Amino acid sequence: MIVVMKPGATTAEISAVIQRAEQMGCAVHPIYGESRTVVALVGDLTGVTREVFDAMPGVSQTMRIQEPYKLASRTARPDNTIIELEGGVRIGGPEIIVMAGPCSVENRDQIIEIAKAVKAAGGKVLRGGAFKPRTSPYDFQGLGEKGLQYLAEAREITGLPIITEVMTVEAVPMVAEYSDILQIGARNMQNYGLLQAVGKVTRPVMLKRGISGMIKELLMCAEYIVSGGNAKVMLCERGIRTYETATRNTFDLNAIPVLKETSHLPVIADPSHGTGLRELVPAMSRAAVAAGADALIIEVHPDPDKAMSDGRQSLTLEEFATLMGSLRRVAAAVDRFIDDAPTGEPAQAVKMAELIAA
Repeated sequence: MIVVMKPGATTAEISAVIQRAEQMGCAVHPIYGESRTVVALVGDLTGVTREVFDAMPGVSQTMRIQEPYKLASRTARPDNTIIELEGGVRIGGPEIIVMAGPCSVENRDQIIEIAKAVKAAGGKVLRGGAFKPRTSPYDFQGLGEKGLQYLAEAREITGLPIITEVMTVEAVPMVAEYSDILQIGARNMQNYGLLQAVGKVTRPVMLKRGISGMIKELLMCAEYIVSGGNAKVMLCERGIRTYETATRNTFDLNAIPVLKETSHLPVIADPSHGTGLRELVPAMSRAAVAAGADALIIEVHPDPDKAMSDGRQSLTLEEFATLMGSLRRVAAAVDRFIDDAPTGEPAQAVKMAELIAA
């Protein structure tokens, strides 16, 4: 159930609604929008009637939410959620944010080189895996805390916020100490203990859709985080497993507008995992922007053929810079924008190399 306050409702009126709901045994989640406040009530509402709140000062209307994902639904919050990071980065607004970096942090020099290239091309967030869940236990599993330290140093040098994956409940405090965004990987989408743990921290969370997860299941998993107290959640479409073998996964492009229609949370597209093939990443990146994605997360590497993980789907630094130029044009065509930076056209490769070396 949601109690929709009137525009201009006073703090005292909002507080009175919250107090009344708590007296009735409801869990209360106030949602402060641009034009009005909504007070969401969750829990056992069998004895709660709309009339109780409709008669209170400052209340516009009371409605029951039909969707099982109460707090993540567009009904609860008509306005888009905008997540703000250090440096003025805002995810969920008109600007499309590009996150980029290697699948795995391999060493200090590698991540700093990539961070400089990402920033030079116009990327706003640096991605990199310090802890890597791999299909084979014999594959490279990441550098652990040392990798987090390298990411933090790259952030200090470039000013780029960082996103990295957290895999266990026990690691949440440590990863949250280093990272600006916590990533929940596809294999952990339904790790409910981990979802509850990140719901108790203040860091933004990017939740990836599970390998075979339905959109409804993704939203219900987001609900675990939001209901735990952390409303700064982003939903990531990263491809799902189907019968098709031409690509690593099937990039479910229509999930982007579906999520934008049903939820107020920002939607991120991951064309790297979605296709698994670097030659397909640019096309699907542009398609994701056209479909309404609020951000992209793209894997890049100085020498993908020598990458310790996911080299086949990683763009070179030059390919990434070129892609950024075309993404700006697509963003403009759908009334969005990507902040100004070197355009990344092939003719500017030398200029970009100079920026990276600086």
